[in-house]
Amino acid sequence: MATVNQPTTPRFWRDPALPFVEARDVLDGRQLCYARHAHECFSIGAVTHGRSSYLNEKAHERIGAGSVVLMNPGDVHACNPLEDQLWSYRMFYVDAAWLTELQHQAGFSRNQPLRAFSAILSQDPTLYVGLNRLFDLLSDPQADGLHKHCALLEFFAELQRRLAPAPRSRREDNPRVHLAAEFIRAHCTEALKLEDICAAAGLSPSYLSRSFRRGYGMTPHAYLVNSRIQYAQARLRQGGEIAEVALAAGFADQAHLQRTFKQLLAATPGQYRRSA
Repeated sequence: MATVNQPTTPRFWRDPALPFVEARDVLDGRQLCYARHAHECFSIGAVTHGRSSYLNEKAHERIGAGSVVLMNPGDVHACNPLEDQLWSYRMFYVDAAWLTELQHQAGFSRNQPLRAFSAILSQDPTLYVGLNRLFDLLSDPQADGLHKHCALLEFFAELQRRLAPAPRSRREDNPRVHLAAEFIRAHCTEALKLEDICAAAGLSPSYLSRSFRRGYGMTPHAYLVNSRIQYAQARLRQGGEIAEVALAAGFADQAHLQRTFKQLLAATPGQYRRSA
């Protein structure tokens, strides 16, 4: 766990022995603002103090301490401070494949992908307390690795029981729009043109632009930038040098990565990398 001198500095936790989960702790989020973004992983967090705004897809809520927020993979979301009010929170980012396997072990069909959660917000005190206890355990350098692993399994099994996943995906994707998204993710480090994406999906520019926003909550360009940031995160977790990662991810230079990374994740690449 990274040591922290400034209360506004986000803290990231990760452990090579538990590569399917990453956590983040923010003690004072008044200066941390997020643009709309999405993750390939499943995200869940707890507001531990104060109040904030919470956007998830088309829902827009004001939430306070005790709230648990959930973001399915691909859900466009953002949480931001309210009028300079102090707020703090903890977030967990969980590998979708790991969570899918947990669902299969719980009895969901192995022919099904990850079952998204219908709930995007919960006031369940058991989940709230459980998330905080889990973070404290994971960030304890003296805690045994087996203890941490078992605690992760126990909490996310309890999550399945308390907030049963939806019977089907909440997002109804046009298969060709889905192809466009896959193409963008696969080629996100390249200088893509709209014509390239349209050709890969077999769609006209106007139809793609309209349908992509409806299906994914952002434009193809915003999705491309978001994918580049996720690519950069993976390289930074591996210890990559920031300047090299910036160019590899398709950004013009380190400064461009810095601005975009902070805009979407409310942290600098350096802050994120130092916790690796």
